[in-house]
Amino acid sequence: MVQKTYYKTKDYCKVKFSFKVENAETIEILGLNSDWENSVIMSRKKDGSFSADVNLPKDSTHEFKYLVDQKEWLNEPEADKEVPNVYGGSNSVITL
Repeated sequence: MVQKTYYKTKDYCKVKFSFKVENAETIEILGLNSDWENSVIMSRKKDGSFSADVNLPKDSTHEFKYLVDQKEWLNEPEADKEVPNVYGGSNSVITL
């Protein structure tokens, strides 16, 4: 799930990412702000889901993917759209 919170007086949007994968140990978000090297580590919740809050610039578009247990790449089912990537798959897209 992707939840966007806009602020009238700020130049960024707070984005809450929530994702659940059965038996996952770690989930990271890669690609935000075109940064595929430095991930956003998601926090594990009691119910087994993972979440992270990220501030992203307003009027911007970001491609991203979830990396589960440092081996499985997954897309966000509720992303604004998906676009093809250079690896023959697709990336999730969020537009603010």
